[in-house]
Amino acid sequence: MKEYLDFAKEIGEYAKKEILDNFDKEKELSFKEDKTVVTDIDKRINHYLIERVKEKYPTHSVIGEEEKYDINSNYVWVCDPIDGTGMFTGKVPVSVFSLALVIDGEPSVGIVIDPYLNKTYTAIKNEGSYCNNKRIHVNNLHLGDLGYRVNYEMWNKSKYNTIGIVEKLIPYAKMSSIGSVARSCMAIASGEFSCDLFPGCEHANCDMAASYLIVTEAGGKVTDFNGNHQRYDKDIDGAIVTNNISHEEILEYVKKYK
Repeated sequence: MKEYLDFAKEIGEYAKKEILDNFDKEKELSFKEDKTVVTDIDKRINHYLIERVKEKYPTHSVIGEEEKYDINSNYVWVCDPIDGTGMFTGKVPVSVFSLALVIDGEPSVGIVIDPYLNKTYTAIKNEGSYCNNKRIHVNNLHLGDLGYRVNYEMWNKSKYNTIGIVEKLIPYAKMSSIGSVARSCMAIASGEFSCDLFPGCEHANCDMAASYLIVTEAGGKVTDFNGNHQRYDKDIDGAIVTNNISHEEILEYVKKYK
């Protein structure tokens, strides 16, 4: 698996350079059906990954946020070239690069790179999670404890309405919406945040595949919006991401108010 992680790091370095080199520049923009924005940088990183996979692992598939190369393989590279594109276009430095190798539906290698803080988060299944090669862990806070922070996502055409959940959680947690679920998940993996409510479904495995592995290897828990485990080589049914301690309690709020 280390070979695959090294490959993911190579792709990540390319993505990091593209993001930083173009952060302050004007970008070519297009919009998806749900009105979310895409830049030429997203497309370029996604295409580079596909070309490198074809060259090095020709029997593997690629599912990217912007482009895919699907050859019906059980080895699938799942990528969001810029998670938080809206923040990237607005020149707010919170977006990240996310890539996972998913084998038979299970993320086995994951990497998330924060180019602005020069932080590289990595995990190999059953080998723990790391930030810049230093082991990281989730926190041990309970819902209602001082410092318990929840990040949440909302957007047009989302399957789940997180507003009702957020309203009920406000008395028990600090709420944030930073604009990048993968960046939020890295904060959970390293103990700064405790929970993320992510209502994404279609193509949302691209947002969550690497984060799932890094958070769980750091001691956290990730399920869909109904508390179930799910595959990450296809669309997902939202994601509840927690420090594990508070997962069942958060799940009860989600089930009741979603």
